Amino acid sequence: MVSLKDRAESLCVQRLKALADPTRFRVVKALSKEPMKVGQLERRLRIEQSLLSHHLKILREAELVRGERVGKSICYSVAREFHVNDEDEGIDLECCKLVF
Repeated sequence: MVSLKDRAESLCVQRLKALADPTRFRVVKALSKEPMKVGQLERRLRIEQSLLSHHLKILREAELVRGERVGKSICYSVAREFHVNDEDEGIDLECCKLVF
């Protein structure tokens, strides 16, 4: 049986692994400022759509970002539970805080 503490640590490690990739780190940093559609992220970060989709999938699986359908497109944002107050540029992963 896995304890609550072990599960929390495992989830934290998964999130930190997801953020260890420079591209995914840049995606989360951009989304921490404002929600964006895939096309906006592509232009801002100069990433091909297929590569960006791959990184967004990993970030969704780590529960760091969420996608919400808006018409025909999906708008991505940092998961609400990770937002730090508006003055800080970063996210709170519950196990640690990342400041950009």
